[in-house]
Amino acid sequence: MSNTKTILKKQLAVANKKIPADLVVKNGKIIDVFTLSIIEADIAIADGVIVGIGQYDGNNVVDAKGKYISPTFIDGHVHIESSMVTPKEFSKLLVPRGVTTVITDPHEIANVSGKSGIEFMLQNSDSIPLDVFVNLPSSVPATPFESSGAVLKAADLAPFFSHPRVLGLAEVMDFPAVRDGDDDMLDKLQAANDANGVIDGHGSGLDATGVNIYRTADISTDHECVTAEEAIERIQRGMYVLIRQGSVAKDLKQLLPAVNERNARRFLFCTDDKHLDDLLTEGSIDYNVRFAIELGLDPLIAIQMASLNAAECYGLKDRGAVAPGYKADFILLDDLTDISAAHVYQNGELIAENGEMLSVQEEQIDLPTELMNSVHLKEFSIKKLTIPLQHNRANIIEINPNSLLTNHIVEEVQVKQNEFQSSVENDQLKMAVVERHHLTGNIGLGIVKGFQLKDGAIATTIAHDSHNIVAVGTNDEDLAKAIAAIEEIGGGIVIVKGNEVIGSLPLSIGGLMSPHPYNEVNSLLKQLHGALHELDISQKFNPLLTLSFLSLPVIPCLKLTDKGLFNVKEFKHITVQA
Repeated sequence: MSNTKTILKKQLAVANKKIPADLVVKNGKIIDVFTLSIIEADIAIADGVIVGIGQYDGNNVVDAKGKYISPTFIDGHVHIESSMVTPKEFSKLLVPRGVTTVITDPHEIANVSGKSGIEFMLQNSDSIPLDVFVNLPSSVPATPFESSGAVLKAADLAPFFSHPRVLGLAEVMDFPAVRDGDDDMLDKLQAANDANGVIDGHGSGLDATGVNIYRTADISTDHECVTAEEAIERIQRGMYVLIRQGSVAKDLKQLLPAVNERNARRFLFCTDDKHLDDLLTEGSIDYNVRFAIELGLDPLIAIQMASLNAAECYGLKDRGAVAPGYKADFILLDDLTDISAAHVYQNGELIAENGEMLSVQEEQIDLPTELMNSVHLKEFSIKKLTIPLQHNRANIIEINPNSLLTNHIVEEVQVKQNEFQSSVENDQLKMAVVERHHLTGNIGLGIVKGFQLKDGAIATTIAHDSHNIVAVGTNDEDLAKAIAAIEEIGGGIVIVKGNEVIGSLPLSIGGLMSPHPYNEVNSLLKQLHGALHELDISQKFNPLLTLSFLSLPVIPCLKLTDKGLFNVKEFKHITVQA
């Protein structure tokens, strides 16, 4: 307490111009996210906090040379695991781009390893350049219609709410549990409220009544809007809408027409799930801001959405603006269209310049044994990939490129000896979800259309949200080989052609993340994409991420779990036979 009081006395003295600031930034154009205007003035910083805007003297002076000074950016909702690297490596990708804060939901690793997964994400994200806040996974498993590696009840989550970087409860996916007043779900909601936490929503496909139910449960955000009308419906009911632009779900272009000067304060940005290679080539929230400006959004509003709006949404009162009382987290921009961070400051210190971190501490990662060796199959064989059909009409999952939504279609398929036959010509391929956590032997089988895969098979343990093995193939031999290869490498991604593995990326941490540096992982990922080219697959979307979401039974319309084909709208399993 005395130390805080001493620091505050010093900061007040600097603000009052009685003593010099630690750092003064001069000759910059400050982006005022409160009034959406530009201020030309000095910025005075003491002990990592902005204490004055005006004219100041300092012990150290930075000449901004006419650059724009923006608050750093915040990703309102991200699953770090989707980058396939650890939080420490993830920070090296985001911070040089001006993203210094994220709100993450570790439900990917939690669905594999429960509390141990959450603990690992908190431990590995401690004392790194990126400020990682956590919303606790609300739905492990996402639904009772699949087999996850763990089950987290309200009592399991309760101890985590006291952690200083835990903000609340992450996306509530199990809408029926909320609607029907399930006791454990209500306990989770109550625990978050008791901790004054934010509760994130997952309102995919919800109508106005569903939104009313979520708001009544004090769920305050949604990142699943896919139309401007849905976004407005949620804003009207007091929610924040997170505009998502990730590797698969790319909603910004469709949602941006909903944003105007009257309601912009209820919008912010998120990436949700973004692959390592996309983060390296496109960026994170900086890309969302650039793209929004390119589509015609006022640059100052776009920056406000990426900073102040996100901070206020999640109760982060110390960041989101370049103003007195806020953390000295800011970036220098050459212009308001490119949005490329020339310099990144955190707590008043320059930590990245021209896209590179200035100093990186390499530390040994402590890997709990329960997160490793997470792939266990029960007596798997090619015979278990048979889909029996009595006639040739089948329920089929149809892919929508660059969307998490799928279509439920019924088509005639090829049948031989009462068994489904994959057809490259008709783009009707066999898909499998193989349980890998508890040796249940469950294998869900279905038919998928839209991959345009001409040869071979793909398999991965990145299979939202329970992360069993999900695989697609043009023939049973390659499909079986890919599934077996996944078990051999302990989880990750495998590509097979001609019964040979032609590409693989081991992800030994829960079958989701690599313990290696991001550049090594990216090199393997590039090799994987080279192998994909050998399968002559469509280049219009990311096939790896698309496959990983085909097992997610909370996003319409038709998905596949280890227990079978799942109709999301009716919330029940259905047969492949139509």
